[in-house]
Amino acid sequence: MSSQESARTLSQKVAAGLKAWRYGSVLGVFLLVVLALGWRLVDLHVVDNDFLRKQGDVRTIRVEAIDAHRGVITDRYGEPLAVSTPVQTIWANPSETDPNEPRLANLARVLEISEAKLRQRLATYSSREFIYLRRKVQPGLATRAMELDIPGVYVRQEYRRYYPAGEVTAHVVGFTNIDERGQEGMELAYNEWLSGESGRKRVLKDNRGRIIKDLTLIRDAAPGHNLELSIDLRLQYLAYRELKSVVNAHDARGGTLVMLDVDTGEVLAMVNQGSYNPNDRAQLAPENLRNKAITDLFEPGSTMKPITMAAALESGQYSAKTTIDTSPGYRRFGRFTIRDHRNYGVMSLTDIIVKSSNVGISKIATELGGDTIRNLYARLGLGQPTGIGFPGEAVGVLPAPPKWRPVEEATLSYGYGMSVNALQLAQAYMVIANGGIRYPLSLMKLDARPEGHRVLSEGVAADVRAMLGEAVSRGTGRRAQPGFYSAGGKTGTVHLVGAQGYEDSQYKAIFAGMAPIDNPRIVTVVAVDAPQSGEYYGGEVAAPVFSRVMSDALRLLNVKPELEVGSAGLQNETSGERG
Repeated sequence: MSSQESARTLSQKVAAGLKAWRYGSVLGVFLLVVLALGWRLVDLHVVDNDFLRKQGDVRTIRVEAIDAHRGVITDRYGEPLAVSTPVQTIWANPSETDPNEPRLANLARVLEISEAKLRQRLATYSSREFIYLRRKVQPGLATRAMELDIPGVYVRQEYRRYYPAGEVTAHVVGFTNIDERGQEGMELAYNEWLSGESGRKRVLKDNRGRIIKDLTLIRDAAPGHNLELSIDLRLQYLAYRELKSVVNAHDARGGTLVMLDVDTGEVLAMVNQGSYNPNDRAQLAPENLRNKAITDLFEPGSTMKPITMAAALESGQYSAKTTIDTSPGYRRFGRFTIRDHRNYGVMSLTDIIVKSSNVGISKIATELGGDTIRNLYARLGLGQPTGIGFPGEAVGVLPAPPKWRPVEEATLSYGYGMSVNALQLAQAYMVIANGGIRYPLSLMKLDARPEGHRVLSEGVAADVRAMLGEAVSRGTGRRAQPGFYSAGGKTGTVHLVGAQGYEDSQYKAIFAGMAPIDNPRIVTVVAVDAPQSGEYYGGEVAAPVFSRVMSDALRLLNVKPELEVGSAGLQNETSGERG
């Protein structure tokens, strides 16, 4: 074999060897890849199966809160006064949302927010995973927002508080903040009772964060407890209507009306002017948030004269037939003078109430002494908490000096030098109305009559009721006559107190009374602040409100009318003594 053939043979052998090596190498690499993939499959499906399943679950399964709706507040007949309705909250995960996303302009229009501020918030909080975009909106608006399909924008269900009676029950019911925490009224006083406890559930979500399926209930939500108030919404509406009407008619600064059930102490109606609509917070004025019937104090004036008279009768020094000489129509205490409208001369105890004689009642007070009068005031609940549990209740002032000056005894007898709220005044008249029993007051509906205690004899209470009936039939309270029902009550007109003391031209017109007079069912107190129409006496401003409210209320409560058509016409008359 020649050298050339030998070289060719060697070259062929080398080439064949390289080809076999390359083939073997490729085959080896292929086998290694197959083995690696096989091992990885075994590792994923056998060795690391539990770990990987958990990692997948972390990315698709979430634990979601289940919001608990707040308890319903109703009136005594089940009419809703505060309810929680399901709404949607739109939120974003800034780490998933590009602030330059073009569709954010459409989202801003849907949510009625500033596009620039929306983009700025997303950029500012880009490291966060949660920010609110718009809370507690109607489901339709949330649907429109989600249809834009913007990454990182989500919705969740929450609840929003709604008040069907609006401003009519605002001061009693109160309202909550956006997180459904009580801020005023019964919403605040019973916040823990009304609040529910949120639940938790495990859910499956898609890559947009939308819930696909509920998987496991971890803890069910516990709704808040319901609250049944003593308020009768029918009486509340008519009381609010009449009070608002008189405040507007007399261009008054404000007003208050309280109505109590005589036999239980339940509050049937409690309204104030001005008021506010808890469903629309945009126009809230801080001065309108107070429940003035409980938080505001005033001197009760002549409405205290019947209680001073009760102290006189209880003392045994006076009887219904006792007379008092009020001549010459005034009394002087140093530089201070007490006056009547005119010189009434010798008066019976009844006529002192009927004509609202300051001189007559002050002479009785001088004989009784300040402690005797004050003690009865205190037994009736004046100068102390009512125990109603309402936030911000004002206790009032009931003086107790070590030694009474004659002028202090005199002014105390007709309601000056002391202060009460409207609810306390109504409670005092309730005791007279029901025969001398003081019941605890309640804004909650009661299933049975509560346990009360006697603070005044039945005979004394009956005598004072008869005097109050005369005051309405022929005295300062004639305009309080409630249509075809009998009534009793007392007017009061007091100077308002300002920064510099008593305001000479500003008055509070008051009427406190009960009906029907022979077997009272309801006690009502009406107070109107600073009427500007020229009329300002309690008999002119407050008494007519009492008349209209009580007439309608007694009909609604199915109380049988007592008076004939002719006698009912007295309600539009007035006497010379205005009270």
